[in-house]
Amino acid sequence: MDLLHERCAGGDLGKRDCAVCIRVPGKGSRRHQETKRFPTTTAGLLQLRDYLLDKRITVFGMEATGSYWKALYYLLEATDGIEPWLLNAQHIKNVPGRKTDVTDAQWICRLVENGLVRPSFVPPREIRQLRDLTRYRTETVQERSREINRLGNLLEDAGIKLTAVVSDIAGVSALRMLEAMVAGERDPEALADLAVGQLRKKHSELVQVLTGNFNEHHGFMVQILIRAIRDASARIALLEEEIARQIAPFRRQVELLITIPGISTLAAYSIIAEIGVDMSRFPGAEHLAAWSGLAPGNRESAGKRKYAPTRHGDVWLKGTLGMAALCNSRLKGTYLCAQFHHIRARRGDKRAIVAVAHSMIVSIYHMLSTDTPYQDLGPDHFSNRVSHETRRRRLLTQLDALGYEVTLTPRTEAA
Repeated sequence: MDLLHERCAGGDLGKRDCAVCIRVPGKGSRRHQETKRFPTTTAGLLQLRDYLLDKRITVFGMEATGSYWKALYYLLEATDGIEPWLLNAQHIKNVPGRKTDVTDAQWICRLVENGLVRPSFVPPREIRQLRDLTRYRTETVQERSREINRLGNLLEDAGIKLTAVVSDIAGVSALRMLEAMVAGERDPEALADLAVGQLRKKHSELVQVLTGNFNEHHGFMVQILIRAIRDASARIALLEEEIARQIAPFRRQVELLITIPGISTLAAYSIIAEIGVDMSRFPGAEHLAAWSGLAPGNRESAGKRKYAPTRHGDVWLKGTLGMAALCNSRLKGTYLCAQFHHIRARRGDKRAIVAVAHSMIVSIYHMLSTDTPYQDLGPDHFSNRVSHETRRRRLLTQLDALGYEVTLTPRTEAA
């Protein structure tokens, strides 16, 4: 095999220590190999960095194992002369039966030495910090939704059918009623009088649904759940404020992304936090789509293509684009809506959503690369791809299949 990196190293990181293997030129044409262990404390990682610098290592490969790789990667990233490579665990599987930390480090080193692996995409520090915020916000929103669902189930247990009348039981009116019930109020008339806004028009319905078997146990549980919902809401507000502050340098990219139908401002924040704004990190739009997990898989054998699902990819990005694609299925008058319904008729809803998300990530790549707003192809793009005669024959064939005999007469233009 060709030798691509003359001075390289590989490491297998664990929670407590890191096994490191280096390969450098030896006597004559031979290669010198050396293996050592270092603790993963800050002092140990500094020793490892000094060791790599002393051996004049230029490339250091490591497996993406949990979050153990982060401290060492960030340290080497800030070190001149050493290029850290984060490697996909699926790309560096060793021969079965040879699984130890030392053999893994040696195997990674050899793969890097001969150029048999490629480094994974790791965004720059400012994007990583933004990613922490957007991901935590998403998790907090999901946590808040779970608490609201628990509150609704608890009210059902008490015979309180508030969710049948109130669309948001975490809204102002619902929380006022629930807090009054926690304080000991049980009169449905008095509770219904606490409604505000448009909900006051449903006074009689509120009286009926607020009649139940609410007891002290339910009151204690409701108090805890309301506290959890408000705590989650406060955290979401703080996160959104910090996200808005850190996204300021990328305001132009946000403005570009929200020109895509279905992409909200918060969705644009999440997209930038996952892929960054420098599209030169990806060789092309198809590579970004594959990295995201939105490109079809390849599995061909004996000249036959077999079922190949999409990769796991970036689940956070896939979730954001999947929601945007679902939103596009309901937006009329756009190319993405037309694409969804065009594919849905043949492949079903789920594949149509993935296809629309794939189109969106490809558009995002080109928009960020060229600093160009989104240009919609129009809802009639698919119908305009075929000639007038072809469309006429298709429609006649469909009518014939339904049992109709049709004679067409061209319309004459009025003089």
